[in-house]
This record gives sequence, C-alpha cells and structure tokens, in this order.
Amino acid sequence: MDGHGEMGLIGENFDPGFVGRMKEDGYEIRSESDNFDVASGDDQDAAADGPSKKKKYHRHTPRQIQELESFFKECPHPDEKQRMELSRRLGLEGKQIKFWFQNRRTQMKTQLERHENVILRQENDKLRAENDLLKQAMTTPICNSCGGPAVPGEISYEQHQLRIENARLKDELTRICALTNKFLGRPLSSSGSPIPPHSLNSNLELAVGRNGFGGLNNAGTSLPMGFEFGDGSMMPIVKPMVNEMQYDRSAFVDVALSAMDELIKMAQMDNPLWIKGLGGGMESLNVEEYKRNFSSCIGMKSSSYATEATKATGLVYLRGLALVEALMDANRWVEMFPCMISRAATIDVLSSGTGVTRDNELQVMDAEFQVLSPLVPVRQVRFIRFCKQHSEGVWAVVDVSIDPSQDATDTHMFPNCRRLPSGCVIQDVDTKCSKITWVEHSEYDDNAVHHLLQPLLSSGFGFGAHRWLATLQRQCDCMAILMSQDIPGENNTAGRKSMIKLAQRMTYNFCAGVCASSIHKWDKLSVGNVGEDVRVMTRKNINDPGEPHGVVLSAATSVWMPVTQERLFDFLRDERMRSEWDILSNGGPMQEMVHVAKGMGHGNCVSLLRGSAINANENNMLILQETWSDASGALVVYAPVDISSMSVVMNGGDSAYVALLPSGFAILPGISPSYHGGRSESNGALVKPEIDGSIVSGCLLTVGFQILVNNVPTAKLTVESVETVNNLISCTIQKIKAALTVT
Repeated sequence: MDGHGEMGLIGENFDPGFVGRMKEDGYEIRSESDNFDVASGDDQDAAADGPSKKKKYHRHTPRQIQELESFFKECPHPDEKQRMELSRRLGLEGKQIKFWFQNRRTQMKTQLERHENVILRQENDKLRAENDLLKQAMTTPICNSCGGPAVPGEISYEQHQLRIENARLKDELTRICALTNKFLGRPLSSSGSPIPPHSLNSNLELAVGRNGFGGLNNAGTSLPMGFEFGDGSMMPIVKPMVNEMQYDRSAFVDVALSAMDELIKMAQMDNPLWIKGLGGGMESLNVEEYKRNFSSCIGMKSSSYATEATKATGLVYLRGLALVEALMDANRWVEMFPCMISRAATIDVLSSGTGVTRDNELQVMDAEFQVLSPLVPVRQVRFIRFCKQHSEGVWAVVDVSIDPSQDATDTHMFPNCRRLPSGCVIQDVDTKCSKITWVEHSEYDDNAVHHLLQPLLSSGFGFGAHRWLATLQRQCDCMAILMSQDIPGENNTAGRKSMIKLAQRMTYNFCAGVCASSIHKWDKLSVGNVGEDVRVMTRKNINDPGEPHGVVLSAATSVWMPVTQERLFDFLRDERMRSEWDILSNGGPMQEMVHVAKGMGHGNCVSLLRGSAINANENNMLILQETWSDASGALVVYAPVDISSMSVVMNGGDSAYVALLPSGFAILPGISPSYHGGRSESNGALVKPEIDGSIVSGCLLTVGFQILVNNVPTAKLTVESVETVNNLISCTIQKIKAALTVT
C-alpha cells in the first residue's frame, strides 16, 4: 500500500477483497483518508455549537503515517508520555494520536476475528455435512448382513449403543497401537492376528505408564538434550484425544485473546504497575495497581491463595522463531528447562496456527513445575498456550490456566495452583540473538509450602520470571559453545556429546528424586528415626537399563545456610575439598580427569573425577559430575560410574545403558527465615529482600541422595536402610557446615 493507507495490512500483504467482505458483513467503509483524518478538539467543539457548521478533517501526511506505523510495530499501546512525544514530533493533537492507535488496534483485532470466523465456518460446514449424511443414513437404513433395506425396529437401542461403543474401542485400539509402534520400536497390529491379553497389558504399561500421567520410554533415551534441545523423544502424557474433549473452543479463544492482550500490556508497562528491585533486575507486581487496570479472565481466585508476579528482561543467543518452536513443543520445552519442568504434554490442539511461524497456534497443555526442594510441592497445572506473531521478528507466547468450570474432563485435577496470563514477548535483535521480556503471574496455596521456603516463593525467587530467563540464557550459552567446532582441549565431538547426554540424564533423574515428580512411581515412607523435614521415598527398578536393578531409596531435605551462594557452590564443586564431605572420596583429594565446559558462566561444566582407591574394586570407579550456577541458583550433581562404561561413552557410544544413581546439591537464592513473606504491614505491597543486606545473608541448600539398597527388585525395605540414608544426609550437612565454620 502507499503512504495514505493507514488501515492497510502491515507490509505488502494487502488483500483486495478485504473491503468487499467487510461491506458484506455490514461494516461502513469509508475512504482511507476519511477513516483516519480525525477532527481536532477545536473542530469537534465547533461542531457541537451548531449543526450547520461542517466538520473539518485534517489528512495525515505520508510522513506522519509512516512514523505512526513504525511506532505501532514497536509499541501498539503507547502511554500518555509516548503519545505526547509523538504529538510534538508529528505536529498532531494528542487526541488524534490516541484515536489513530485505537483504530489501528481495532483493525488488527477485526482481522484476527475474521480469520477465526473462517475457520469456525469451515468446521460448521463440515459438521453440517456429516449431520446430513447421518440423517440420510437413518432414513434409508441398510442391513449389514444382506445389503438390503433394513426393517424398522430390527436393531434395538442397546445394540445400537453397543455398535457405537465398539467403533470407539476400535479407534482407541488403533491409537494405542500407534503409540506402541512409536515407543517400543516394533510393529503391533490393531487388526489381523490376535494379540495375547498379557502382551497388550505389558505394552500398555510401558507406553502409557502406571500412574496415569504417562511413562518414559527408557529413561536413558528420554532426557534433556541441552546440546540441541533434544528431538522430542520424551513421551507425552497420554490423555483423551481431541474428539473426546468437551471444551468450549469459542470460550477458549476469547480467554486466549484476553490473556494475550494482558501479557502485552504488562510487558510494556513499568512503574507503578511494576516495582523494580534494588539491583534493577527482577521487577515485582504492584497488586493494587494491577487490580485497577485488569480484570481476571479465569474467574476469582480462592481466598486462601497467595499471589506471585514478576517480570524480567534480557538478551539470549537464540533467534525468536527457534525459541517459539521450542516453547510450542511440549517435549522440547521440558528439555530447555529441565530443572523447572519435570514433565509436560500437549493435551489438545485447538488451532494449528499459520505456517512455520506458529502464528495463532492454540494448545491445551499439562505441566508439572518444580523448585528443587522436597519442601515445595510440585505444581500441576492445566493451561492454554497461545502463540501470536505481532510483526516481523516479534512474537508473544502466553499461558493461562483453564477455568475449572470450562474443563469438563476433571474439575478438580490440579487444585494447588493456577497460572494467570504469563509468558514472554520475543523480539529479534539481530541474526544471532533476541530480546526476551518474561512475565510470570501465578496464584498458589501457600499453606502446602514449608515455612522455610515460603519467603522464597512469596518474593518471586522460586518460580519467578528471572529464574526462567536465567535458565534460558544458560541453556542458550551452553548450546552455542557445544555447537562450536573449535573447543580448546577437546577434539572428540561425539564423545563429548555422549558424555553431556549422560550428565543431563543424571541431572534430570536427580531433580525427579528431589521433587518427587510423577516421572517415577515413588512410595513415600515414614518409618524409622527420620528427621521431620527429611522426605524418604522408595521405588523398584526392574526394566530400566539406565539404573541399577533393585530397590532404590531416595532421601532429600533442605536447610538454611548462612553463607553466600557463590562460596557454597565453589566449596562443593572443588575436587580438592571433596574429602571434607564426600564418603566416596575415601578421605583423600580427587583429581579431575576430563573437563567439558557448558557455558561462559562460573563453574558450568561436566567433569570426570577420580579419587584415591582403597581396594581394587574402587579403582575401577569414577565420579561423573555436572555443575552450573546462574542468577536463579546453582547445582552440583554426581554419580559413581565404572571405567569400562565411561570408555564406551567417551568414544561416542550410546550412554543410555550406563547405569547410575545420582546424588547432589541444589542451591537456591537465600532469604533468611526471619523474613516473613516480604509484605509491608501498612499497605500489603511487596517489599523486595536486599541482595547484599541483612535480609539476604545466606542461601538454601537442598541435599538429595539416591541409593541402591538391594539389587533384588522384590526385596523388602528394612528400617536399617532408611535410617542409614537419613544419617548420611545428616552427617553430610554437618560436615559441610563444619568445613565452612557455620554454626
């Protein structure tokens, strides 16, 4: 379009039939200049004085239109200060600027609604055609046996229902067989040769999982892949297919559009909606200001729920479209944030979007969010995810929980948390990086959280935006380094990649044990002399080649440490100081044999350690260790592995069959137990803890161990085994405190 077409489509993709269709729908279409030449305030006042005076219109010049269009692409919702600046720069009145942006936004919304109407009309036509065919079939029934006309009343109502049920079960069997083919790697026919009942049951247990949330197809091959964000190998949660869902799609579209509008506004607004932290990083929501500007799109919250909302902005070394692809794929999303999401799956695809840009894609998803502490319950959420490309190189992805009244499948599935409009706005900066504005807004039941961790969550350090952004930045840095062809001191690319995959599986299983996610079927224990804040669980491993077979015992707890995160992290990852706390070191220092850097950050690496051997068996053991640290916390995870298995891995072999059980430490940003909620008694506003002051004077340390207590899966667990692992945790914490001279 030329410069006078303010209401034209962005770019050159103008549809000539658009105006005609608008007229057919009853819209009043004026010329482009009439549509946007808004009368000044004086002209409107003069028109109000007498009906005989003719309104005057001031046409925008091409330069004004170009400036307005350019600014609209960057900021569709300018505030008063921005409008005044545009008014001064373009020589227009403030009302003209305001009306121009209102009309421009209305036009974009109309185009989106028209696109959705076309899709809905197509679906309606399809349903109408199917209905006509069913009516025709009912008027002229045909006998299945002879092919002739059926006698009315020949088929009873019960028989008709049985046939419908039979057809449904056949479809279900076909779907299960398709899943089995994918995850077992061998064909399983849904017709033809009969399937033995015991064989089908075992296949279903492996493919679907015993806990109803889905199982893993070999933990060794279904792991986070930071090197390339994986290939989506993690098995999704098996839920009813699209045709069995009873969602109100039109209501979901309205909720998604409202959530997207709220996310964009919250990402663009600053003070007073957002209160900046002392360091200028993470911003916290002014709840009262939010209530004045926004209305809830998913109903009122429970009176017992607490609110957490934060915003963070930063650059990542990843193009916007690549990030959008990862966010809209549930498995790749989990692989990108392995310490924050224990599992996720796409339940339904309400709209597949447009082309490769994922524009207007709308999904229903399930996810489990976690903080690396046994004292914080896993958050299970069912939500809508909506992706929208707003302009060239600019996307927004928003999540919002499903209102229980709209979820006909299970209205009480996830009671402890709900996700208000949250997500990220992505803008390409150049060919290598993009700017991310992340907003996290949730309501949760804080009564289920241990008092030691309540300050962490209420201040936004637990599930806040800065944690998502810091994790994304670290993963992107890792990918950039590992994909480099020139890495000093390391020429075996295949061996390096295989070793990193093994370390990622180790870390992923460590997080699953600490947080008790549904990846494994854990049984919680309360026997023996176990500390009040220590959670002990057990499970049996029979088929997974990535772990030793037998009875696995897991124990974890979190404690307050009055030392800085950096000091504690440096101490735990230092192989020379390992003998101070690790019984596997045999009282002597360890030597780092292999070191693979995973990022530019402090201590982000995977390494192989070797200690002093007491006997010949221990001489064959190594320690595989992964460490990382960023603004969201730090991690030190390790597991003993035998030399022969690691030799195969270092030569580029498959790491899926290396059996290991991880143990380690998670360090969370510390807020002193004396910090109660972080809210002012006067107005309830969130008060941020000082990073270098007296409130934040330490960190939270999570200690987790997974131990094989019996190599016979059917063996019974003894009280002595439980007390042994409990004593191991207590002694390890005491040794760390003693080494750091912590009282």
